[in-house]
Amino acid sequence: MTSSPENVVENTIEAVLVGGPNDLPATVRSQRLPQDGQKIKIHHRGGYEHFEREIDDPAPSPDPVVFRWTTRTRVAE
Repeated sequence: MTSSPENVVENTIEAVLVGGPNDLPATVRSQRLPQDGQKIKIHHRGGYEHFEREIDDPAPSPDPVVFRWTTRTRVAE
């Protein structure tokens, strides 16, 4: 089964990443994620910035869902 572009948009949410390093690019701070996504990991400066969904509200909303920074990990060598 293939996904149509409309179906892909319907199954995603607008997410805003809050917190973390000040030099995290603005283009990364606003993303489309799967509707049921709870965590996101962003590669940044030789490590990963971790963000978790602030409120798990399954009701659709036009407002972006906030993902708050929780921790940073280093890339394993």
